Amino acid sequence: LMLLPMIVIFFLFSYKPMTGLLIAFKDYSPFKGVWASEWVGLEYFKEFFAGAFAGRVIKNTLTISISLLVFGFPAPILLALLLNEIRNEKFKKIVQTVSYIPHFISIVVVCSMVTSFLSPTSGLVNVVLRKLGLDSIYFLSNPGMFVPIYVLIDIWRGMGYNSIVYLAALTSIPSELYEAAEVDGAGRLQKILHITIPGLLPTIMVMLLVQLGNILNVGYEMIILLYNPSIYETADIINTYVYRTGIMEGRYDYATAIGLLNSVVSLILVVAANRISKRITETSLW
Repeated sequence: LMLLPMIVIFFLFSYKPMTGLLIAFKDYSPFKGVWASEWVGLEYFKEFFAGAFAGRVIKNTLTISISLLVFGFPAPILLALLLNEIRNEKFKKIVQTVSYIPHFISIVVVCSMVTSFLSPTSGLVNVVLRKLGLDSIYFLSNPGMFVPIYVLIDIWRGMGYNSIVYLAALTSIPSELYEAAEVDGAGRLQKILHITIPGLLPTIMVMLLVQLGNILNVGYEMIILLYNPSIYETADIINTYVYRTGIMEGRYDYATAIGLLNSVVSLILVVAANRISKRITETSLW
């Protein structure tokens, strides 16, 4: 009985709406409805791959996702390892609190702050550059600078909060192992390399599998709030393209097809990565 309300909520809001995926295979008309609209099969999938934007949005999505994986994924692990080495509990709590705060700041506020700081006329960064005798830089109008800016913001927002998982995993490592290593003459770095990191490895693998499953689902809210036509070349991703074609242009069927394709590829990636992980490290999601 306690479980029943959640089952009903999941069914109504997570599973029932999946019938809308049929729109991806139909010439959808809001007036006819999902069931009465005519079937077009794989027409929209063919249109996407034959279109001018498919290569660009796929390339940009993979570029941002791989950058987040290479630079963003290790950041919370490194922070957790550093926090674990702090012996002053009061200072440790202050650092943890300060590092968690960005996660709870609204993404709209974060983007407003970034836009203000990087403004070519009154932004703090450009004011400092001019004081040093350098020219102002149009950060948010330069296609080559968007990915580094996005990755840095994402790391700043998520590093502290994501480190909670690794800090929790560190508490499960038996203290006897550290004591035995200390008796054997192991230094702090040796204990990290031979006890801490191996103890974290199962958690790292699970989080990596989750990240791989979301490799094509780059957070588009921040991109929509930051980008403009001058940086579509590097900022336009699958999710923002779906937003533009589906919401702004009203092509719900075409946008649904692209979104479904994105989800299917993500599912294949996470299943494949899970199998590889299970075979190599004996750690898996299921």
